[in-house]
Amino acid sequence: MSSFFAILSRMKYINRWGLMNNTKYENISEHSLQVAMFSHILVTVANKRLGESLDAEKAAVIGIYHDASEIITGDMPTPIKYYNADIKSAYKEIEHIAEQRLLSLLPEDIREEYEDIVSPTDQELLVYVKAADKLSALIKCIEEVRMGNMEFNDAKKATEKTLHAMNLPALEIFMEEFLPSFYKTLDEL
Repeated sequence: MSSFFAILSRMKYINRWGLMNNTKYENISEHSLQVAMFSHILVTVANKRLGESLDAEKAAVIGIYHDASEIITGDMPTPIKYYNADIKSAYKEIEHIAEQRLLSLLPEDIREEYEDIVSPTDQELLVYVKAADKLSALIKCIEEVRMGNMEFNDAKKATEKTLHAMNLPALEIFMEEFLPSFYKTLDEL
């Protein structure tokens, strides 16, 4: 008996943005779906418009599993996770141990297929998944600010700055073409 997917189904119980006052809570299951979609479009844009030849479907699948270790670790707030190099390094090690624990829940004959998804090493694709993760954070900030929650103002500004600092052309294209619609109401869309 393998409990891998039963454990993963608990992603819906782990809320993000734990240090912030939220108008609507977001769990890592919802977040991971958005990261998967954004990873896919970012790689697709890079392939179609910028001459790359990367695997958009694999990027999307990595996006689905990118926070799976948080089932074990919980969602560590960004200001704590990146407070200093020692904490960042220690947390990366904890994440790796959690990923290995999750992988150990898979049957042995299937485990290898999931290793580079749950604990990815493809740095080319990870750049896009990390950008998608930050995009998801920005959109959460936009939604909260639109609802009048000014507590997300500083996070929004910091996340925008981080995204632009990534110097990722596909990301800039996404932000120019797709991001403005996140500021609109349903009727305006």
